[in-house]
Amino acid sequence: MAELPTTNPAEEVATERDVLVATKFHVPPGGFVPRPRLLARLAQGIGRGLTVVCTPAGFGKTTLLAEWARRSRRPVAWLSLDAGDNDPARFWRYVIAALERARPGVCAPIAALLSGPQSPPLEAVATAVINQLTALPVEGEVTLILDDYHLIEAPPVHGSVRFLLNRLPVGLRLVIASRADPPLPLARLRANGQLAELRAADLRFTLEETAAFLREATGLELPVASVAALQERTEGWAVGVHLAALSLQGHADPAGFVGAFSGSHRYVLDYLTEEVLARQPEQVIRFLLETSVLDRLSGPLCDAVTGRTDSQALLEGLERANLFLIPLDEVRGWWRYHHLFADLLRARLAHEEPERAPELHRAAAAWHEEHGFADEAVRHALAAGEAAWAARLVERYVEALLRRSEGATLNRWLAALPAEAVHARARLCVAQAVRAIVGGRLEAVEPLLADAERAFATSGDEPHEPSVGRARSVLANVPAGIAFLRADLARHRGDPARAVAFDQQALTHLDEDDWLLRSQVAWNLGAADWLRGRLTRAEHALAEVVADRRAAGEGYLAMRVAYDLGQVRRAQGRLGAALAGYQQWLEGGAEVDRQLAHVGMAYVGLAEVLYERDELEAAYDNATRGVALCRRLAFTQPLATGLGLLARIRRAQGDAAGALEAIGQAEQVPLSPQVVALLNPVPAWRARLLLARGEVAEAARWAEDRGMGADDQPSYPREGEYLVLARVLLAQRQPDRALGLLGWLRTQAAAQQRAGSLIEADALEALARAARGDQTGGLTALAEALGLAAPEGYVRVFVDEGLPMARLLGGLAAAQRSGQVALPAALPAHYLDRLGRAFQPGRPRLAPRTTSDRAAVAEPVEPLSDRELQVLRLLAAGRSNQQIADELVVVLDTVKKHVGHILDKLGAANRTQAVARARALGLLR
Repeated sequence: MAELPTTNPAEEVATERDVLVATKFHVPPGGFVPRPRLLARLAQGIGRGLTVVCTPAGFGKTTLLAEWARRSRRPVAWLSLDAGDNDPARFWRYVIAALERARPGVCAPIAALLSGPQSPPLEAVATAVINQLTALPVEGEVTLILDDYHLIEAPPVHGSVRFLLNRLPVGLRLVIASRADPPLPLARLRANGQLAELRAADLRFTLEETAAFLREATGLELPVASVAALQERTEGWAVGVHLAALSLQGHADPAGFVGAFSGSHRYVLDYLTEEVLARQPEQVIRFLLETSVLDRLSGPLCDAVTGRTDSQALLEGLERANLFLIPLDEVRGWWRYHHLFADLLRARLAHEEPERAPELHRAAAAWHEEHGFADEAVRHALAAGEAAWAARLVERYVEALLRRSEGATLNRWLAALPAEAVHARARLCVAQAVRAIVGGRLEAVEPLLADAERAFATSGDEPHEPSVGRARSVLANVPAGIAFLRADLARHRGDPARAVAFDQQALTHLDEDDWLLRSQVAWNLGAADWLRGRLTRAEHALAEVVADRRAAGEGYLAMRVAYDLGQVRRAQGRLGAALAGYQQWLEGGAEVDRQLAHVGMAYVGLAEVLYERDELEAAYDNATRGVALCRRLAFTQPLATGLGLLARIRRAQGDAAGALEAIGQAEQVPLSPQVVALLNPVPAWRARLLLARGEVAEAARWAEDRGMGADDQPSYPREGEYLVLARVLLAQRQPDRALGLLGWLRTQAAAQQRAGSLIEADALEALARAARGDQTGGLTALAEALGLAAPEGYVRVFVDEGLPMARLLGGLAAAQRSGQVALPAALPAHYLDRLGRAFQPGRPRLAPRTTSDRAAVAEPVEPLSDRELQVLRLLAAGRSNQQIADELVVVLDTVKKHVGHILDKLGAANRTQAVARARALGLLR
């Protein structure tokens, strides 16, 4: 599967965008005059949980919050938002970085959740933040200020903030500054007393505040009447008062000036801006207009845009003059203009010199490209009308974006580019094909690769310097990348011969420096051997790729291959080897490593083995955790498998409704129906659930829709669904047709020594022979299946067949006692006993196991809820409260409440006693 290696999200803040990104966390300077009434209201309201400061532009929201932040005795995490933060991964990466700056060490572990080419469910990230901050003492709480929140338009970001608000920990207070009400549950929070609000009416300058501001800014003691007139004209609008103060400096007739303007806020702003600019030297006006195209300003950047050499001195002078220039760091390296002032400067530039703006944007794009600021370079190139340049920039940085999970930013870039510019860039087409195949959208891949081929044929191999480096790039070598992706597409469709042909083609194009692509091809060739049933060769090849990637420090990519390696070992019938491989990933790393999304694949693989061995509680626990982690993967197949496995586990536990819910979720995972059954077992598992519910006709329609017939000779990649077809035929009382199909499947499995397939085929053959009246043949086939299954502890392959298999096993035991059928010598008696116990009907959850148990332990006064039973199982597994919270994706307080309820219901004094009593009551196996 084509994917990109991971990066540490902290590195992006510390290296590529170190200086510029740091400005997002800088608390701006406060105002001239403190406003005690508002500072007091802020201090009082922040304790409620959420504080919203919502006014139109120019009312001093940022200035007020900055003043409060600088005076606060508690840590303040400041984040200045911009349009780029609509990317969910970037938004939360910056939130975490802001919190980490305020309270070092608190949120560092969460950074791992946002590493790698995954699209994390934001609720999981928010939950991790909640869990980290819940443990903070009240005196150590953090206030997170999100400034300019109105620039956030992405529903996923709003949804994750709502999630955070609904579970706001005591260690966090949230402040949002916005020009419009954010789409958050303000009404509910207001009704519950959890919301403090400051609106335009609150932030308007009072007469006293206006007088104090003017006195401080101008050094003039204006007449009360003039101050009152100015207060009336501006209606206490902060930016209006500010502009008036600038205009009054050096004015010969202050009173006459105050009476000279009136009208709307917009009129006042235009009028006063003209007044202020008219007083500036020509070189300052020119500098202001030319640099207005920039969102953030620095001396070197402004020099590059304007052609000057003294921009740093000019910027420092503008700040001293208080000319709406806001410093973004402590060392005066970066500034920005007040938003309204910048808008007016840009409007004036467009009116007076419309031909100048593209030239300025072009210079800005060149500077940002040279200094590695991808987002800014792309924006300015587009603003300059340089679509081809912007497309080349996107092409250069696309892999870095995907490695940082910033797919939303990539989508924004691609949407801004003309369609013809995208289609003309081969690497952009290949990048989109990578995203499509990772997301399971196989139908979209070939058209994109065809576009890539046409573009490459037209433009040739243009110079390309991937931001991730050649070795880690899948886009640097276009011909090899196209061939490999076609091979990967063929593999997912179950066509190993075509996959190998394209892989061989890719190898002819590879250079020595193409490490990642070479590794991808090696993986694909090993996986093609798996699809061909050449399991020994596949195992060796995949194991080598895993070792190579682990040695290179590519944990995510290594886990992708290790997941397949475990499937190959299961196909060999080696459950123990598969189990050991998955456990190696879970036991060899630190706790934070087990929170990485790709580790979810190890949990899902482990759960599959545990399920087959009938260790249902452990299988359920691992599958649940695996699903939670896999929800953050762009690679969708293990999530679908994990949810489908949960459905099987719940059915085995007697939870029919839960099984239907889980299989329904599995079917909703975006995964192309073209993915072959070996790689996506969910459709076949759903058909088995239908059969278990007695819905034979529906299962038969599924088989018909898949184009399957009893006379087919399916290849190994489709074996799983044809084994379900055999079950459909048995349910339709057509054992002879089932036997014909099973004969083909068994012959193929035996020839390739695929023990996992042989066990299942022999078990079904036993049922089919018994169904046609050949009891001896059925018992013989069952004995063969048991002989293969016993050494590795297979259980569910038999038990899931239900009552017919239970009867056949009973008949086998009787026949063995009478000497009619000889059991394999290696078949231990305790294995048959274990199978027999597994067939026993499930006991009620609260029933004690024996009479002596019932006498020794009183049953709970009140039954435990499903969630409490889930928490109980995790307690028995030795999980801490925090680990349980992480695993169940809930806050720590919720876990503590559940534990308290469990102790109360079981009459236990502590966790150890609760687990012991639960075992005695049969609540735990």
